[in-house]
Amino acid sequence: MANRRVIKVGTSVLRGSGGRGTEQVIADLATSLCGLWQRQEPVVLVTSGAVGLGCHALGHSQRPTEVEALQAAAAVGQGRLMTLYDQAFARHGRCVAQVLLTRGDLTSRRRYQNACRTLEQLLAWGVTPVINENDTLATDELRFGDNDTLSALVSVAVQADELVLLTDIDSLYSGDPRSDADAKPIPEVRNMAELEALAGVAKGGGSWGTGGMTTKLSAARIATASGIQVRLADGRDPAVLEAVLAGTPAGTLFRPSSSPLSSRKGWLAHALLPKGSITVDAGAAQALLEHGASLLAAGVQAVEGSFGRREAVRVVDPQGQELARGLSAMASDELLERKGQRGLVIHRDHLVLLSSN
Repeated sequence: MANRRVIKVGTSVLRGSGGRGTEQVIADLATSLCGLWQRQEPVVLVTSGAVGLGCHALGHSQRPTEVEALQAAAAVGQGRLMTLYDQAFARHGRCVAQVLLTRGDLTSRRRYQNACRTLEQLLAWGVTPVINENDTLATDELRFGDNDTLSALVSVAVQADELVLLTDIDSLYSGDPRSDADAKPIPEVRNMAELEALAGVAKGGGSWGTGGMTTKLSAARIATASGIQVRLADGRDPAVLEAVLAGTPAGTLFRPSSSPLSSRKGWLAHALLPKGSITVDAGAAQALLEHGASLLAAGVQAVEGSFGRREAVRVVDPQGQELARGLSAMASDELLERKGQRGLVIHRDHLVLLSSN
């Protein structure tokens, strides 16, 4: 089976550097990705850049901070962004398709499945989906907040073999190389324990991006938990991407989990937005973690938030550590009345453990 990849390119890369402007960056990117198609290797592109191009067209020297201004700038820039991609891929005889998503498109199981089917059809046609967050319409509660997270969820949705995060740094470092002279590049992260240990070294992002290393580590966590290899690489040099796509070591490689989540479990764990939390006692926590049990009302100690039946909730232990996520069979007010008594709260088929990811 041919390798299937999701490539994510950030605003910091698309802005260009060293005399290469946005148009040339996109042209070089199209050349590399069309090369994948020639080798019968499907590819999905997740791109930032709409706000930046909109600001440039409007003559703004700084990225807006107000939500309305960001949405308006994205509306101006999104068409320009797609025109550049369309023209660049057309030079190689390839079509692209614009796909704009909000978190709501992935939190609904039906809409999630519809999105998966659409993406599968585009790939079957040999069309490159060019995906961006729908910044023009997304509200705060339905925003991904960064395209790193979006790219990881898309990777899970299309069952990709690899996610490539192109950024403006050559690899993950043991510290912030901009301020720590002793920071060392990390060529490989072998498992989730190593990834979690490194999470504290990541700090913020640039003034033009919304990501930074923190969100890239979060994206790596989502993708690797679902059995997807992740590569973090320098997107400023076209030769680096060519090397990565050819299998040559570059940047930082995140190894996939040896016991990956199923597609549905991945959706439960990462795509849904929890509406509340359920605190369980030590016995219930042990039953969940060690025996794969369903969650019963008898083991519930406390309920926070307001949620309805079949809405997503966090499951936390007595110390407040999140153990799992799932779809509650009871609404929050019903569960408050029945906690410590009989009744099914979350069936194990609708529950995914997080501590083992």
